[in-house]
Amino acid sequence: MLGPDQRITAEEGLKSITIWGAYQHFEEKQKGSLEPGKLADMVVLSDDPLKVDPMKIADIKVLQTIKEGVSVYKVGAN
Repeated sequence: MLGPDQRITAEEGLKSITIWGAYQHFEEKQKGSLEPGKLADMVVLSDDPLKVDPMKIADIKVLQTIKEGVSVYKVGAN
């Protein structure tokens, strides 16, 4: 069973799938953070995962997905 000593913070979780993930794949110059010249891959969320109760993170909804600067998903769009 997982215990408190085996958890990571929400910030560590976000970094592991953004900045650290890009670094692991040698893509940190193109991906991983929002900076001029990098691919604009991101999501717009219904809540801030760094501010909600950690037990509610799974309830956060994706409102929009943007890939390489183009909206590829948006809630309510057909």
